[in-house]
Amino acid sequence: MTGAFTVPVEGATLAGERSGKGLPLVLLHGMAGERQDWNRLLATLPADMTTLRYDLRGFGQSPSDDREYSHTDDLLALFDAQAIERAPLLGLSMGGGVALNFALSHPERVSRLVLISPAIVGWEWSDEWKALWRSVSRAARDGDMALARERWWQHPMFELARQSEAADELRHAIDAYHGRQWIRDPQRDELPDVDRLHTLAMPLLLLTGEHDVADIRLIADVIEAAAPDVRRIDYAGAGHMLHLERAAGVAAEITSLTR
Repeated sequence: MTGAFTVPVEGATLAGERSGKGLPLVLLHGMAGERQDWNRLLATLPADMTTLRYDLRGFGQSPSDDREYSHTDDLLALFDAQAIERAPLLGLSMGGGVALNFALSHPERVSRLVLISPAIVGWEWSDEWKALWRSVSRAARDGDMALARERWWQHPMFELARQSEAADELRHAIDAYHGRQWIRDPQRDELPDVDRLHTLAMPLLLLTGEHDVADIRLIADVIEAAAPDVRRIDYAGAGHMLHLERAAGVAAEITSLTR
């Protein structure tokens, strides 16, 4: 089963693509992103590695309505529709939070977990983080999407990515984002995943950047301390977007883990 696909779920249609034969590495992108954000990393992975990437609900080519939803429920529906019994998961930032939530909720479906600069469901964000988010959201709600995109582009998370050779890719992705989640995102409220990290049932590779923002660094510290089987690699001189900033190194670690 290869090529482009769609999966209908309640209130949305998930669009994605699958390459190779066998069980895939399933990739989940970050906030304001889409499945094409993985292009640089996928180009660095072995050509024969089976992968599946998709646009999370409301992003890219996965349209949705305004009903309440769960990214984890969507991912479960995708696994079932694609006949995936059990597979490794790779999640970036927001997608890392989704991947972790899915692994905690459906451990029998996840063989290994790779998190890059992850968020976490139910996290209490710092006042600084909330202020940055409000500045983006306020511009979007006022109808100035160009300003919202510019403020997101200038977010401290992307400081080192803006200075990297992948800066144009990041800028293009942000400019292509429609911004609906900055205005309203009807995700279902969940209990904090921090309280059940100790139950994580599969090996976890945790990839972080030395110069990532404080909230994401703290989330990684908590995951490392609480989860039972964690190997953390903290990239010196790197920031949040490791799949862009350190694609070759990240690809090598993923390959060694999933082969």
